[in-house]
Amino acid sequence: MYGYLTPRKRLAVRLASLVGICALLACSPVVAAPSGSSAYLLGPGDLLHINVYGYPEMTADVRLDESGSLSYAYVGQLAASGHTARDVESLVAARLRDGAFIRDAQVSVLVVEYRSQTVSVMGQVAKPGPYPLMKSSTVIDLLAAAGGVINILAADEATLLRPDGSRVPIDLFTLFQGDAAQNVPVHGGDTLFVPRAPQFYIYGEVQRPGAYRLERNMTVSQAISAGGGLTPRGTEHRAAVKRKSGDGKEHRVGVRPADLLQPDDVLLVKERIF
Repeated sequence: MYGYLTPRKRLAVRLASLVGICALLACSPVVAAPSGSSAYLLGPGDLLHINVYGYPEMTADVRLDESGSLSYAYVGQLAASGHTARDVESLVAARLRDGAFIRDAQVSVLVVEYRSQTVSVMGQVAKPGPYPLMKSSTVIDLLAAAGGVINILAADEATLLRPDGSRVPIDLFTLFQGDAAQNVPVHGGDTLFVPRAPQFYIYGEVQRPGAYRLERNMTVSQAISAGGGLTPRGTEHRAAVKRKSGDGKEHRVGVRPADLLQPDDVLLVKERIF
């Protein structure tokens, strides 16, 4: 679509595969197999599969109630919220031992459904929606779980919305270049929003007039190249932009090839005089 090498094209390999980015930043996906859930802190709604070795009749799937407690045979009510699955193994084994039910109980607990801690990805990503937060995760983990950004549509900036209403700006452009400062931690209840990229419009003496993605620091000359270049009659030295001012009124300004475009600019490329 673009006739010149944009910054986004220079990062195409990274943008095409967030798995590669994760490897570069030594991170891992938000969604992992249950066996990787030992560090996950349990909460209301989570479903556990509990097994006691040698006692198949005690195998059960148990869901934590609204208070974060579970009810299990011979154990009764057990507060599990805020604990890991491994903690619950020890707590259940201790209850069985102290109650003289099973002296050396070998208990295994697996998280079958993760419902208490979720994070969401919205906007211009391949798979928007909520995702279970199974361990300590970051913005890049969340983007990887959502299949990555949609390159042509996604803006270079995103926003991480916290449950308390605070907002954390994320510079995706520098994040994909390896800027660890942009790879902030995410927590249960967070929402990452990737907006649509700004556009500009070009018409007149260009090969492919229409609407295009506005790249960061895009000049008039680069915009003309994005539109397929000049027609034989066109010149980049006779260009003008229709632009809305702060009061919403539209006005036309002359521009030079090195001038920067703004979102929603309408660029008119005129014929050369002779």
